[in-house]
Amino acid sequence: MSYAIIGFGKIGHALAEAFARSGIEVSVATTRDPTSFASDVAAIGPGIIPKTLAEAVKADTLFLAVRFESHPEVAKALPSWKGKTIIDVMNTFAPLEELDGLPSSAFVANAFTGARLVKGFNHLAAAVLGQDPAVQGGRRVVFLASDDDGAAAEIGTLAENLGFSPIKLGGLSDGGLLVQARENSWGQLIFKDLIKFDS
Repeated sequence: MSYAIIGFGKIGHALAEAFARSGIEVSVATTRDPTSFASDVAAIGPGIIPKTLAEAVKADTLFLAVRFESHPEVAKALPSWKGKTIIDVMNTFAPLEELDGLPSSAFVANAFTGARLVKGFNHLAAAVLGQDPAVQGGRRVVFLASDDDGAAAEIGTLAENLGFSPIKLGGLSDGGLLVQARENSWGQLIFKDLIKFDS
């Protein structure tokens, strides 16, 4: 299984740190030339590989961590996303009419034709997401929502491998709304930093 992070802002950086902590290799790409951020990537760890967007989208599983308005440009990088899993880490206050009345992640899913989409890792602020998820004997929670149970399970396993405790919320249009903005209000679970302790 190969992984890539598309976007290297604060959230992309925090995700790269999570991969480095866990010793899992991941590619990092933006729409810029990878030499422009290669030194920042190298500072995180040896398993974090700067690539072009065209190279990075060859990965099996991709974290979409760009600005929301940039995701259509990323979607054009492949004619079909069949066989790939996209983790939507973006947040937006886009008006409902711009999203065809859909939750933002369902709108994003339509752009990535054929992909399995999971909403996840987006409810934590970058500064929190970048911290070690092992906290006082527990693990930091990440919420996952998807209309594809298999994809949610797969990303749940990845979240555990990265040290987090995944909690599945159901589909994009029901439980997923708890971690998405709607018009001018955040979902109820956005920015809630929860720790799960194994009983």
